[in-house]
Amino acid sequence: MKSRRTKYILSFRQKLGKALFVVAGVFLAAFGLKGFLVPNGFIDGGVTGISLLVNHTTNIPVSVCLLVFNAPFIYMGAKQIGRSFSLYTLAAVSGLALVIFFLDFPIITNDKLLTAIFGGFFLGAGIGMAMRGGCVLDGTEIMAVYINRKSVFSIGDIILIINVVIFIIAAFILGIEAALYSILTYLAASKTVDFIIQGIEEYTGVTIISSRSKEIREAIIYNLGRGVTIYKGERGFGGNMHADKDIDIVFTVVTRLEVTKVKEVVAAIDRKAFMVMNVITETNGGIIKRRPLH
Repeated sequence: MKSRRTKYILSFRQKLGKALFVVAGVFLAAFGLKGFLVPNGFIDGGVTGISLLVNHTTNIPVSVCLLVFNAPFIYMGAKQIGRSFSLYTLAAVSGLALVIFFLDFPIITNDKLLTAIFGGFFLGAGIGMAMRGGCVLDGTEIMAVYINRKSVFSIGDIILIINVVIFIIAAFILGIEAALYSILTYLAASKTVDFIIQGIEEYTGVTIISSRSKEIREAIIYNLGRGVTIYKGERGFGGNMHADKDIDIVFTVVTRLEVTKVKEVVAAIDRKAFMVMNVITETNGGIIKRRPLH
């Protein structure tokens, strides 16, 4: 009985945490739109950009455009990703539309550069927070997943193509200058989303090949406090096949702020050690634990 209650409490806390992320994301995105982008005639990429573009040319409220243009992608999300995800997304997009329609935000600045950078920042922060809550505020990603399953293009390629088309259209409707500032808005938003999702502690996987792998492993564990995984490998020296021998390959995952420390530790033990580094966008479990927010 106690175990069941504990599981219920943990489940409630997780759902509450997700809901708070979504609510914060809705208000941040609404602030970025009404406080910066809409008053200055700038757009973003994706469905949000299309909604802003339609609003600029027809004066249809942004809130209505967001609901209408996201609706087919929310339905698509239910088929492609899951019903729960689709319901969360519907609630988030509806919440954003209501906040934009009913609440007034002060116009922060009319400076074009500040509008592009900070409008993109707050919009990206809102999108990122919503994604941390398990949904999206823009249906572009859903459409990209759908197209990806039926084409040779990657999700990143599809999103890029969609946004290129949007900004080309914006150049004809809004003018070259406004389109260029809108591209800056998109870049600011996308970088902010990356920061919210990945945080400052972007992870790096480090593979170390050395004849002194045991010492390196112990140094990483005891000096840096990081876990390691040992792979069994076979080393070769060019064409001299007789020099091949078994070797332990050390693999560890650290934050990008700790990469320099790893290099220093390895160099102090074996300056000839061969190191390969790869960016890792997500980890789960182990010694490294991602904080909820950075």
